[in-house]
Amino acid sequence: MKFTAVLFDAGNTLLHLDHARLAPAVSAAAGVPLTARQLAAAAPAAARALEATSGSDRDRARRYLELLFGAAGVPHDRLDAVRRMLAALHAERSLWSGVSPDTIPALERLRSAGVRLGVVSNSDGGVEEALRAAGLRSLFEVVVDSAQVGVEKPDPRIFAPALTALAVRPSDTLYVGDVYAVDVVGARRAGLEAVLLDPALDAATAVRDVWTVPSLGQLVDELLAA
Repeated sequence: MKFTAVLFDAGNTLLHLDHARLAPAVSAAAGVPLTARQLAAAAPAAARALEATSGSDRDRARRYLELLFGAAGVPHDRLDAVRRMLAALHAERSLWSGVSPDTIPALERLRSAGVRLGVVSNSDGGVEEALRAAGLRSLFEVVVDSAQVGVEKPDPRIFAPALTALAVRPSDTLYVGDVYAVDVVGARRAGLEAVLLDPALDAATAVRDVWTVPSLGQLVDELLAA
């Protein structure tokens, strides 16, 4: 393997919206029937549409939820009620508490191969607690939260604390994220190679000028095979 360290984004990479928890709450707030399956089906299109969104990470997070719930059938005039409900839910426990079944096995395989692991995330200060609640925190040597360091991707400076903590060079480090304009651009500016996680990978998206994989399990397969 050419990389001695792999850094990960958090939201929509390691942690995902808990659709089973959100669906009944959003249904009640919006007054429309909504299932976890509908939210999961709408997520890839919402993530792709987010790539055209500029602004702060908070702006992108808000826009992602609007795109997701809109694609799932929530009327635009009910979004304010949904936002208020989501804020209350997030205060109880992070909305980003879902973990794909292959995530922990994939991370453990990398650690067993001697790869150093860390997280670099645009967040609101709560990413470390969210990782801990999801059972992932112990798998990472360092967690960098944009709210705590004062810069957010695609600013390349956000990667410096993780590289320093792991004592690795940018050229020996891979970054895994889900938004091209934020994760790929930021990592490349910092001198890291990047890989884009796209669960709905198809011929149309595979032409992007970045290594793209549909799952963390497949990424680890390719890394270890190399």
